Amino acid sequence: MKKYIWFYGLLLVFFSCLILAEASTVTAKSLPALRFAPLPMENREAVYKQFEPVRKYLEQITGRQVVFEYFDNYFYLLKNFIDENIDIAYLGPLPYVELHNKYPNITPLVTFRETSGQSGYTCSLIALSDSKLDLSTITKKEIALTQPLSTCGYLSVNGLLKKHGSDLEANNYRYLERHDAVALAVVRAEFDIGGVKTAIARKYEHLGLQILEETETLPGFALVSNNSTITTELAATIRDAFTALEPNGKDKEMLSNWGKKLANGAVPASDAHYDIIRQLMGNIVIPEKSSFQ
Repeated sequence: MKKYIWFYGLLLVFFSCLILAEASTVTAKSLPALRFAPLPMENREAVYKQFEPVRKYLEQITGRQVVFEYFDNYFYLLKNFIDENIDIAYLGPLPYVELHNKYPNITPLVTFRETSGQSGYTCSLIALSDSKLDLSTITKKEIALTQPLSTCGYLSVNGLLKKHGSDLEANNYRYLERHDAVALAVVRAEFDIGGVKTAIARKYEHLGLQILEETETLPGFALVSNNSTITTELAATIRDAFTALEPNGKDKEMLSNWGKKLANGAVPASDAHYDIIRQLMGNIVIPEKSSFQ
C-alpha cells in the first residue's frame, strides 16, 4: 500500500511540474514581443551581426521573444521610441540626451565597457595619413560627418575644431549617416577630414587613416528601456543580468560571440552620467542638413 501511495505521489508531482511548465510557456507566448533597436552606426548586416547575440541574451533573461528593429536614421529610431514602437534601445550619449529632452519616460539601464575596460569612449577627427593638415589653419575644407544626433558628429567635431580656432561653419560639411561611411569616404579622399568614434577610426587605420585630434572620454553607449512599455521589475531584471556578466570569468565563452564593443561587461547607468553632454551642448543648435551637397 505504501508503495502505491509513493508511486501516485510521484505521479502527482510530475504532472504538477508539467502543468506549471506549460502555464509558464503559455504566459511567455501570450506576452507581446519586446522590440530592440540599436543605433545604426554601420550597415544593417554589420549591426545585426554585432547585436544578434545581445538579442538572444535578452530573450534568455526576460523569457520573452525579442525582435530586432533596424532604422537607417537616428531620427526615425528616436521617433519610434517616443511612439512606443521600441521597448529597448542601444543609444549613444547625444541621442540619449536628445530623446530624454523630448521624452522623459526613458531609463538608462547600463553602459557598456570598451575594450580598454572603461565605461566611456572618445570621438576623433580623422584624415589621410599623408594629408599633412594643420588644424590651426582649417577653413573651407570638406568635412564628413555621421548624423546630426551622433555624438561624434557635429557636436564633437565642432568642439575639436574650436580648440584650434576654427569651427564647422567656417568649413563645408556633409552628413553621411554612418561612422563606417565617413571613414571610408576619407580613405577615398572624398573629404579632407571626418569625425567618427575612435574605435571606428582604429578599425580603418590600416587603410591609411590617422587620428588628428581626440575628445575627452564621454559617457558610454547605453542600453535604455521605454518606461511606457517596460515595467520597473523587468527593467531591473535586464540591468542586473547585464551588470552581472563576467567577461573574464564564467561568461567569457558566451561573450566571445558578441560584438567587440559589447563583450567587455557593463556597469549600471544613470541620467546624471550624461550631464557632461548637456554641458557640451550648451546653446548649440545642431543643423539638421548638410552645408553642401
